Amino acid sequence: MKRTTLYTASIVSSLLLLGCQPASEPTNEMKQDTQQTDQVQNAPTESAVTLSSMLDNPARSAANKTRDSYRNPVETLEFFGVQPHMTVVEIWPGGGWYSEILAPYLKDNGSFYAAHFPTSETRQGYINSRQRFADRIASDEAFSKVQLTEFAPLEQSAIAPAGSADVVLTFRNVHNWYMGAGEEALAGAFSTFYSALKPGGVLGVVDHRLPEDRPDEDMATSGYVKESLVIRYAEAAGFELVDYSDINANPNDTADHPSGVWTLPPSLRLGDERREEYLAIGESDRFTLKFVKPTTTNE
Repeated sequence: MKRTTLYTASIVSSLLLLGCQPASEPTNEMKQDTQQTDQVQNAPTESAVTLSSMLDNPARSAANKTRDSYRNPVETLEFFGVQPHMTVVEIWPGGGWYSEILAPYLKDNGSFYAAHFPTSETRQGYINSRQRFADRIASDEAFSKVQLTEFAPLEQSAIAPAGSADVVLTFRNVHNWYMGAGEEALAGAFSTFYSALKPGGVLGVVDHRLPEDRPDEDMATSGYVKESLVIRYAEAAGFELVDYSDINANPNDTADHPSGVWTLPPSLRLGDERREEYLAIGESDRFTLKFVKPTTTNE
C-alpha cells in the first residue's frame, strides 16, 4: 500500500532593515534581531514530529518493523487522526508494538496512557507482559513519559481521567474480550472508553474480521470477530460510527484456519505444516473502524 508522507511547513522570517547603517559594523539592534531570528528558525516545532519519522525511531525493535507492511501503522494512526499534542490511550498494548511508535511521538507535546492488563490478573503470561512493559517505562527514555494504567472489560477501569482523552485506540483486542467473557465484556469495554474520551473524541478499533455470513459461533474460539458486533456495542455505549477503512484488509485471508487466526503469521501456530502457504497469505484480514463520542451528550 502506498504510504503518505507528511510535509512540515517551513518558517520564513522577514529581515528588519535599519536605515543607512554602515555595512562594516552591525548595530546592537541588528545583532538582537539576528539572534531572535536564529532562535525562531532553530526552535523545535511540533510539526517536525511526524508519524512517518517514528517508523525508524530507536525505540522500535527490528522484529516489530517487519510487521509494518501488514499493520500499516502510519496510515492507520493518520486515519484515526492522532496528533502529537493529543492525549491518547492505548488499550492492552501487550509487548508494545504500537507503543513503540506512540510513546516517542507523544512524549514532548502530548500525553500517552498505556492501559495494560489489570493488576488483578492471575494468568502468568499476562502478569509477565505487564511487568515487562513497566520495566521498559523505567528503563527506556522513549517510554519515560508513558503513564501506565489498567483495563479490565468487566470492571470500571480508570484507563485515564474521565473526559480527558482525545483518542482511545485498541488493536486486535476485541476478540480476546469476547472469547473471555462474551458480549458482557464488550458492553463494559465500550462504556469505559466512552467515559475516558472528551466529547468529540475518537475511538479507533482494529481487529480480525469474521465475514458477516459466518455463524456467530465461529467467534467463540477463532480469534475473528464480526464488524457488526463491534458496531452494535459501540453504538449502544453512545458512540457514532463516522468512518471505516480497508487499510488493514487482506482479501487473501479466508478467516477459516485450523488454529484460527493464530495459524497465520506472526504466530504460525502449526509450525512447519503448510508454513509457506500461510506466509503467502500474510497477517489476517482486519477491519478498521472510527467512532466518535458526540459533542452533545446526555451526561
